[in-house]
Amino acid sequence: MKSTVEKLSPTRVRINVEVPFAELEPDIDRAFKQLAKQIRLPGFRPGKAPRKLLEARVGRGTVIEQVVNDALPGRYSEAVTSSSLQPIGQPEIEITKLADNEELIFTAEVDIRPEIDLPDLTALKITVDPVNVTDEDIDIELDALRKRFGTLTGVQRAAEQGDFVSIDLAATVDGKEVPEAATEGLSHEIGSGQLIAGLDEAIIGLEVDGSRAFTTTLVAGAHAGQEAEVTVTVKSIKVRELPELDDEFAQLASEFDTIEELRSNLVEQVTRVKQVQQAEQIRDKAIEELLGQVEVPLPEKVVQAQVDDALHNAIHGLEHDESKFEKALLEQGSSREEFDAENRSNAEKAVRTQLLMDAIADKLDIQVAENDLSERLVLMSRQYGLEPQQLLQMLQQNNQLPAMFADVRRGLTVAAVVYGATVTDTDGKEIDTTEFFGPSGAQAEGAEDGTDASGTDDSK
Repeated sequence: MKSTVEKLSPTRVRINVEVPFAELEPDIDRAFKQLAKQIRLPGFRPGKAPRKLLEARVGRGTVIEQVVNDALPGRYSEAVTSSSLQPIGQPEIEITKLADNEELIFTAEVDIRPEIDLPDLTALKITVDPVNVTDEDIDIELDALRKRFGTLTGVQRAAEQGDFVSIDLAATVDGKEVPEAATEGLSHEIGSGQLIAGLDEAIIGLEVDGSRAFTTTLVAGAHAGQEAEVTVTVKSIKVRELPELDDEFAQLASEFDTIEELRSNLVEQVTRVKQVQQAEQIRDKAIEELLGQVEVPLPEKVVQAQVDDALHNAIHGLEHDESKFEKALLEQGSSREEFDAENRSNAEKAVRTQLLMDAIADKLDIQVAENDLSERLVLMSRQYGLEPQQLLQMLQQNNQLPAMFADVRRGLTVAAVVYGATVTDTDGKEIDTTEFFGPSGAQAEGAEDGTDASGTDDSK
């Protein structure tokens, strides 16, 4: 077999492959032997029919066509290996010549990883916000705790912002009742904005057993996107009474004896959360800095595949109805044009990041250890609510293990980049990145939010 490579662009090549027919003869012979086991010819035992009789029965051309189709993937892989190419995506293969007893010639166009000129990674400088924990931060946490342990008490007055109400709802569209929109005894906190638009405004000022009708747009069900007249009836009104911030509350809400001990513990917790947020900012800033310094050619077909995948996921819940999708975007204050533009921008950035991280991984010789994969598998299994072995089987069945391996390697790569960079906060203080980005914490910051350290979401 002989192969040559034409470079069509920095990210795409055409591989020309010539296969002498003599190389296909063993495959052709095996195909006829398999046919002999399947086809019964009078006077011959199964598997013993002569090849010439089988050719006359099924046609040599049919067999050769099947042999060629089966041989193409292997010959393509052989050509890729011999040319030291790094393909991304699926090839477009075209048979340009198939001459019996002469040769098979085919071409394969495929996207490849481009050559990238990398900067001096040791010179990378990253500046992020400092970790500052204020009294206001702690007060917010204490207020959340007080609300959790608060008690609801009924009141005899009109409903106000922040009250907890029990309500009945009924709706009509064009004068006809909408049964799926009707409900009784629904609990709701006024001002939470968790239900339909206009509801809170309609409830405020109503007393128990009071009703009010208002117009809104339904967001779910058979009438989603349609304007409806909704009637709300208040059945009860309650207020939340919060406990005092004292030692008794600390003992009720925590394992601490005093409110000061509880406050000190909250300082530690908030500090930890902000450190994780800072680590995420460091990761994002590192990628942004590198992308700003490096030219990464984009393989258009790979980008388009990500664009198509994101669009598919977005309209999947709308029965792939484009008109429903556009209506939903308008209700969110967006448009299809804005969605498409943002979708393409996100896809281009994701592909650039992946290609850049892969190039840096090669330069730094980043190796993925078995425990790196195991840690990622355990993390993902928790996110999906599955046992690690179950998730592993799913990934294997869907051929997604290579993608997971690539994500883990990219995470280790950006961690190594950050670990070797100079990282300071806006106050000029140098930040120790060892915990999140050092050798033992390379994937820690990715584990906090379900993404790998290159910013690629692996929950899909």
